[in-house]
Amino acid sequence: MSTMNISLPDALKSFVDEQVSGGAYGTSSEYLRELIRKDKDRLHLRSLLLAGAASAPAAVADAVYFKSLREGVRQIALAGKRA
Repeated sequence: MSTMNISLPDALKSFVDEQVSGGAYGTSSEYLRELIRKDKDRLHLRSLLLAGAASAPAAVADAVYFKSLREGVRQIALAGKRA
């Protein structure tokens, strides 16, 4: 694993220290790694949403469409129970 040194204003360092002392994270590095992971996930989701918004509609999302989705899920669930 590589290391990186960052400079933070006192207020941000205090905030990070509070997050660590709250017990959710063992170290400030763990906290920052989690923030980076969440930001990567957010960017990935954003790109998926933008791609979806730019694409042509594939099907009408009406009651019939959602009924068929639910039926498909039921069939998969039933097949999983039989296996």
